[in-house]
Amino acid sequence: MQLILFTGVQASGKSTFYQHYFYHTHLRINLDMLKTRHRENMIFEAALASKTKIVIDNTNMRQIDRARYIQRAKAVGFQVISYYFETDLDSTLQRNAQRSGKANIPEKGVKATFYKLEIPKISEGFDTLFKVKLIPNDGFAIQPVDL
Repeated sequence: MQLILFTGVQASGKSTFYQHYFYHTHLRINLDMLKTRHRENMIFEAALASKTKIVIDNTNMRQIDRARYIQRAKAVGFQVISYYFETDLDSTLQRNAQRSGKANIPEKGVKATFYKLEIPKISEGFDTLFKVKLIPNDGFAIQPVDL
């Protein structure tokens, strides 16, 4: 039983990372797709009850945003792992500009999210914490964060 919690601004590579590493093993829960917290919560609770491996693919920029997932998952015996997608604002804005349709977030929205970041810490309740950086050609550098 495992909960993976992504933290990162829009266009930081979270969804692509999910496709590369967890698509075949974990259920992806994403607020953008589900549209409401109510729907998200229903699916999250069902996944916990059925002991399904889960990835929360949202920005989760603040500790309080992450706490609700961590507390519920820990309460039912899940291992909780964090992947923090480290990026700078300029690179993020460039990647976002390459998106089309609803995937392209207004620059103001990306900046607002970027400046809300509270970097995840093990003390929040994570069993393991990784830092992820995008590298050229859709690659990722994954580094464990020391406890």
